Parts: sequence; C-alpha cells; structure tokens
Amino acid sequence: MNILKKRQHKPAVRNSAKSEDKTWHRLSVLVVLVFTIAALVSFRLYSLQVVSHSAYKALAEGQHTLFKELIPRRGEIFLKDKSSPYPAAVNQQTKMAYAVPREIENPRETAQAVAEALQADMGDMLAKFSNPEDMYKVIKRRLSEEEIKKIQNLRLKGIRLADESYRYYPSGELASNILGFVGWKGDDLGGRYGAEAYFEERLKGKEGKIVQKRDASGGGILGGNKDLVQARHGEDIVLTIDHAVQYEAEKILKSAIEKNDADSGSIVVMDPQTGRILAMAAIPNFNPNEYSKVEDISVYSNAAVVDAYESGSIFKPVTMAAGLDSNLISPDTTYIDTGAVKEAGYTIKNSDQKANGLQTMTDVLEKSLNTGVIHVEKLLGNKNFAEYVKRFGFGERTGIDLYGESAGNIKNISNLNRDIQFFTASFGQGITVTPIQLVAAYSALANGGILMKPQIIDKIIYPDGTEEEIRPKEVRRVISAKASSQISLMLRNVVVSGHGKRADVPGYLVCGKTGTAQVASRNARGYEEGINIGSFAGYAPMNDPRFTILVRVNHPRSVEWAESSAAPAFGELMKFLLDYYNVEPTEEYTQADMDRFNATHNLRELYRKKMEEQKRADEINKSKKEKN
Repeated sequence: MNILKKRQHKPAVRNSAKSEDKTWHRLSVLVVLVFTIAALVSFRLYSLQVVSHSAYKALAEGQHTLFKELIPRRGEIFLKDKSSPYPAAVNQQTKMAYAVPREIENPRETAQAVAEALQADMGDMLAKFSNPEDMYKVIKRRLSEEEIKKIQNLRLKGIRLADESYRYYPSGELASNILGFVGWKGDDLGGRYGAEAYFEERLKGKEGKIVQKRDASGGGILGGNKDLVQARHGEDIVLTIDHAVQYEAEKILKSAIEKNDADSGSIVVMDPQTGRILAMAAIPNFNPNEYSKVEDISVYSNAAVVDAYESGSIFKPVTMAAGLDSNLISPDTTYIDTGAVKEAGYTIKNSDQKANGLQTMTDVLEKSLNTGVIHVEKLLGNKNFAEYVKRFGFGERTGIDLYGESAGNIKNISNLNRDIQFFTASFGQGITVTPIQLVAAYSALANGGILMKPQIIDKIIYPDGTEEEIRPKEVRRVISAKASSQISLMLRNVVVSGHGKRADVPGYLVCGKTGTAQVASRNARGYEEGINIGSFAGYAPMNDPRFTILVRVNHPRSVEWAESSAAPAFGELMKFLLDYYNVEPTEEYTQADMDRFNATHNLRELYRKKMEEQKRADEINKSKKEKN
C-alpha cells in the first residue's frame, strides 16, 4: 500500500499545475467577456438614448397609437330633444398628473411645488416622490384646465401629464336613476345600475388583440408577423326620454315632495299608443359624477321599476275594466252600498266611513268606494279576476330595458278559496305592483285595450354610423275597445266630479284616479300607523290619448289624501306636456279657468324661487370665503 502511494505522488503534482493553468485561462476569458459585454451595453444605451432617440420616440408614439386601436371607446347615451339628441352620458378627455420618482432630484422641493399647484397635501406628495426606485406614481386624475397649466408651467423633472378618458354626465342629477353610472367593482370598471349596467355589453365594446402567427405545430413563429385585431367600439344609445319633459318632471316632483313634507316620490310619463317612456323621475336622486359621495346606496335604484308597493285605489279602474270587459256591468249598473263588507272575521269599510245606499259603477270610482269594487270582484269570481290582473301585466316584469326590474307580488290571489285576499286586491291592497306596471296598465285603459311593452330605447347607433330604430311592441289585448271607451268616460267623471278635480287641465278631457294607500309594516302584520302613499294615475286627451302619467308621493305629512299631494302634480305636468307638444285644446275654457288653475298649480314656480334663493345663498357664501 505504501509503495502504491509513493508511485502516485508525482503525477498528482503535474495534474494540479495543469488545472491551475486552465483556471487562470478561464478567468482571463471571463474578464475579457465581462468588459466586452459592458462595452456593448454602454454602446447600446448610448444608441438607445442618443443615436436612436428619434427612432424610439417614433416607436413609442406608434405604441400609443396601437394602444388606441386595442382599447374600445365606450358608447355614449343620449336623451331625445326637439332639435337633436341630448348628451346624457359621454366620454370626456382630460389629463392626469403622474410622477417618475427615480427622475426627481429634490423630492421635498418637488412635493412642495406640486402640492401648492394642485391644492394637495404636501406630506402625501412627499411620500409618493421619496422612493428613488419607483417608476410610476399617480398624483391626481381628471385635472382641471387651470391645474394642467400649473403643472406644465412648473416644468419639474419627473412630473408628467398623460391623456385620460372618463365618463361624464353633463346634466348632473338629471335622469340619474335612469342612467346609473360607470364605476369600479373590484378590478372591473363598468356600468353600475341603470342603463349603464343594463346595456353594458353594448356600451363597452370589445377589446382588440395582437395575434402571433403560428407554425404547423401551433407554436409561435420567432420573428414572424403579428396580426392586429382592432377594437370594436361600443354602441351609442338614444333613449326615449325627452330631455325637457324629464327636467320638468323632476322639478315638479321635487317641489311636490318638499311642499307636502314627503320622504320621496316618483313620476312616469308614457306615450300610451307606443309604450315609449318620455320621463321617469325619482327623488331623491344623485349626481353620477360624484357617485362615491352617496351615503345611502338605495338612491342608485330606479324606484319606478324596482319599488313595488300596495297602490291602493288607483287599482280600482283595473277591477272595474275587467267587469266591463266581461259584460257583467255597465257604467250605470247599480248596487246597494251598506258601507262595509264582512268576510272571514274581517270588516272592510269605505274610506269615507259612510254607507252611501244606491250607487252606480261610475259613482263607485267617483267616490272611491271599496264596497263597490268588491261587488264587481264577486261578479267576476276569483279565478276570472286573477286572470285579468295577470293579463294587465301584474305579477310579471314588463320587460323594460332597465336594470333591476321587480315583478311585484300577487301571490295573495293564488289561493282561489281565500275570498278576503281577492276583496282587498280589488282596491289595490294585499298585492304589490310597480309604477311602470301601473302606467302600462293605464295606457291599456287609454289606447283601446292594448297592453304595450314599456320602451326606453329609441334607437341604437352602431360604430359604423348605421342606426337601428326600435319599434313599439304590443304585448296583448287586455280589454275590448268598448270597455276602454267606457272606463275612460268613468275616469273622466272622477276628474270632473270626484277626488281628481285638481288633476284637470282647462281645455282638455283628462281622465284619472286618485289612490291613498296604506303602507305594510316591515316588522309585524298589518299596516303602519300614520303613513300612506298618495298616487294619481291618468291620461289625456280622452278621445286621442297622448300621455299617461303616474305620480307617486311617499309619506306626505302635511296632507292626508292623494287629491292634495299627487293630483296637483299630475295636473301641472299634464299641462306642461300638452303645451310642449302643441296639443290643441278640445274643450272651451276661459282666462278665469286658467287663472284658477295657475293659482293652485304652482310647483314649478316654487322650484324657480327655491333655485333663486339657493343661488343667492351660494353667492353670499362665496363672497364670505373670498374675504376670509
């Protein structure tokens, strides 16, 4: 073993020397390689930054153009107007300010200058600018023209401006419950509520893409050409909402709510011949430009399509029309009103607490007698009555193209053996309906008996400029033309001789019905004490109906009955509509008639005065701030 070790000793030394030579050779090559790479990188950086500056600037601009070709433009939303479509939801171009902190030489001085220019917190700015490794920090979005000029004039290194697009609603709160807004949900920016949400797929368009050419095996071809699939821009939508009518409806509704010390309200205006919605107002509303400031998100919802309620006596014409259509009654059919109906241990009385004796069916609507419509429901029978309720569209969605529509609830009339539920349903209690369902049903009473689908889209404008007009859609015939004519005459009598006098307009035949409904308790069975909903639904002119209106006022505290809360608002809005659309009067009237009308219908004037007071108050506050 020792001899073997000695023999192997010398060759081991020679091998070690050779190994050291190889190591030094490799190190030399590596050093040369490192210096060569460093030289190449330096040259490349010089080439990028100096020699090829123009070329790479052009490339960057090309990528910006490419970005525009890949990102779709969101479609815009318009309202109708007499002259041209009125922009309601549009895309605005502005600038945003951002920082490249690694380029900022003096973060504190830069933060101070930017904070003063943008009225921002200096500490926040310093925090954004202090990390020299950061490549990008947003300073502020949606700069005003003044702010843009200030940033440009600063000429600060590392502070830059970039183009930015955002959704803008030119009229602020107007039609906000219809429009909704564009906002963030997690990482997704898109339509939230209203038309923005319902038409999201149409409005948002489709992003473009770059497709890499592939070989036969499906792999990408190195250096191969790429195909650009351009973005498909969103479609523009023109709503049936008339800008002027919507403005007046909201103005009248706001004043009615304030005058009657009410919580909220809604108005729907429909063309009964086509189903087109001309206005859909809900108060309270919100400014979609500042949707994040809203504290109660329920204002995002559109009460006209979402909020089902027990409508009360404005449902009575539906029951009466069913009786007329079934030829079980006529306007002159009589019954004996005893003032009460007893059923299943309950006693149902008239709202006036009276027994009126012999009454016609016309009297039933004029005096809003609960016992009278119960009489009609008994003649119809529970099954037949329930079928008419469904034919009028209650218990199912109307199909209007708006976000979150409710079907209401008519389950109380599903059990044919529970007479008491059918009796209360005959005058609008115990079942829930939506304002849009009611205005569609009243339009069927007005137009000869046809239920029309409520229509909110007038036309779609595609990115290539072609247009698609949306045609009115008949749902079904609900009652005969004869029954429609009969119920219209009866509802005209309600306005002339009943509780609807303040809904009348001099020179026109206005038809309609009041409803003062109880509000179901949320915490117990029965109804809330001292809380009601005042409604008025109707149409005009009687012989050629142009407009159907529903006015709903929730919890008016200063008045008890709908004839004082909802009916005057209906009359004032109907007067505006007839004037605005140049509908010729069909009846004679005097200036004295018009003076009396104006004296009791002053909601628009009250609104004007309030706006003037608000303007003066704002000017005073502004003056005080400037002095301070």
